[in-house]
Amino acid sequence: MARLATTIRDLAPRGWGDAALQFFLFFLAYNGYQVVRGLAEGREEVAFANAERLIDIERTLGTFFEPGFQDWLLDHATWVIDAANFMYLNSHFVITTGFLAWLYLYRNDSFYFVRNMFMVAMALALVIYATYPTAPPRLMPEFGFTDTIAAFTGQAQDSDTVGLLVNQYAAVPSMHIAFSLMIGVPGVALARNRLARAWWAAYPFVVFFVIVVTGNHFWLDAAAGAAVAAVAAAAAAQLARLRPHQWAFRVATGEAAA
Repeated sequence: MARLATTIRDLAPRGWGDAALQFFLFFLAYNGYQVVRGLAEGREEVAFANAERLIDIERTLGTFFEPGFQDWLLDHATWVIDAANFMYLNSHFVITTGFLAWLYLYRNDSFYFVRNMFMVAMALALVIYATYPTAPPRLMPEFGFTDTIAAFTGQAQDSDTVGLLVNQYAAVPSMHIAFSLMIGVPGVALARNRLARAWWAAYPFVVFFVIVVTGNHFWLDAAAGAAVAAVAAAAAAQLARLRPHQWAFRVATGEAAA
């Protein structure tokens, strides 16, 4: 019994009260998405107008490549589209949640810096979603986009069965990219072998590929997501000055040298 009690205690490095607090903070952030989703209803015209402005910007820059790239893959490599569909629907939530749980349990000294990044990033995203609703490319077939998830699975991703974290008009910023950077960069710093470092270094690029080929984001959405992650990292660094013993990001000396 003593060993069991120790095992249970070790599952919460700073006690179950602290573990419950972390869960509660992320729960509040998720419910913020639900509130913003409600605010976006009835603003479809604004969301599509904002998306068309992004297309105009990309065309002006000569970087409106997404429809052609998607079409080429649909014609020559449908298995890649299948894999991207699966990853978009499943891995974003699973990998992000799994990394945060691993970080809390096994690299707890670094968890709070990453948590603060997520809190700042999600707060910024909610403000932008509420003030700048933007339709995703997949809802704009007139510009050559295909909703590959609906086409290949027969299931709209905004339905109740797969729409756990979906806000239909929340294309800007891409939080898929923001999240991938906020776990990918710490993952590289904390990984203890080259294979793990290579995976976390590649992960944001894989996510970028997935969100583009599935028609869920423009590259400008991804750039906005990266900017949100950068601002969140800077804010977390400033917050760490307030409580350096708990909120600073720490890497063991041996790991840092590697």
